[in-house]
Order: sequence, then structure tokens, then C-alpha cells
Amino acid sequence: MSNFFQKAAIFIKRKYQFVFRKKNIALMKGVNFIIVSNSCWGGAIYQWLKRPYNTPFVGLGIDPNDYLKLLSKFDYYMGFPLKFQTPVEGTTNENNYPIGFINDIRIHFSHYKTEEEAQEKWTKRTKRMLEVTNKDQYFFMISDSREATKNHFKEFHELPYRNKISFTIYDYSDLLLENHFKVNERDKKIKNHIPNAVKLFKLTFLYLDLFQWIKNNSSNKSA
Repeated sequence: MSNFFQKAAIFIKRKYQFVFRKKNIALMKGVNFIIVSNSCWGGAIYQWLKRPYNTPFVGLGIDPNDYLKLLSKFDYYMGFPLKFQTPVEGTTNENNYPIGFINDIRIHFSHYKTEEEAQEKWTKRTKRMLEVTNKDQYFFMISDSREATKNHFKEFHELPYRNKISFTIYDYSDLLLENHFKVNERDKKIKNHIPNAVKLFKLTFLYLDLFQWIKNNSSNKSA
């Protein structure tokens, strides 16, 4: 899609977003799904549909090595409580946001102010998520926003989950990945990155009918 038509499509979506949003909400009525993402992309989906978060994977980021390790033993890792590492005496957290761990998986709570807030939201939303045991209702996403490489994308798409989607600014067409999209726009500040997660959510509509895809692939049968 040319840059002109892409910008025009985004403008139309934004100008008449209330119309599209209303249709999306109606389409997704009664469809239960879980978003697991290494960025805030999933949070934007719940906000668009005006739904409560039934996943802890919102407002945070996970580096690709940790993310793939987590997904490779998802149930195992999600059984661990969230903990926060006490800083070594004389050092400070230069990120200015809480960093938590589930076992050896590091989680950057980049949109949380305190460990207490991150702990409360993570625990509550994890409990909601684990009530859904059928993995066919889970939708896993990865993007190159946190330095994911070509090998990370390949490994992600080899995971034994039904519903996977990925986004990158690079052409990995030789990998022949299903539901993988090359995004034609880059982050304005970090040129070798995909746009931020909220912008990426808006761009997603240019590449697929996201909510129709979720509805078609979400099994609402209990495991």
C-alpha cells in the first residue's frame, strides 16, 4: 500500500472512528478472547472494544528472548507469582518504572508508576485470564518494538498455538510466515523500530480485518 493511500485510510478511520468502533463492538459481542502480546498492542484492542482487561499483558513490554521462553512454557510460567527484585544497594532503576519477574522472565511495567500498582493489576488480570483454559481463545502477538530479530519471528511462528500474528518493518517474506505483516511505517524517534503499540493497533486495520480474524478463529468452547 502506497504511503499516500495508507495516510488517507488512517485519516478516514480516525475521522469516522466512532462508526467503525460501533461496528467492531457489535461484531465482537459474545466473543471471548485473550490477547498475549510483548507490547501494549493488546491493551489498545481492549480499549477500542470498551472491555475490561482479561489479560495481564497490557501496559508492559517483554524482551523477545524472555517472551519466547515464556510462550514456550506458558502455563508453567504463569503459575509463578510476580516478584520484584530489590535493587542492589547504591544503584537505582534508570528506567523509572517497575521491573518484575515471574521466575526468570523479566517484565518491564513501563506504564505503571509503582510496584504495588503493577502487582495488583497483574494478579487480578492473570486470574481472569487463567479462567479461560482453551488456548484456541488465546491470540499471541509479537512485534520488533523490543529488538526482535528475524530468528525471533521464525521461532514465534513455530510455537504450537493456533492464533499467532506478528508485525515488523523488515521484509521476512522468505520465511513464509502466516499472519505476518511488514508495516510500511517506522517509529518517528527510533527509526529501526515499528511504531509504538497504540499507533501499531491503528495501522493493523490496513493489513487485515482484525476483529473478523479474532472472531473467526476464537473457539468459545471450554476446554
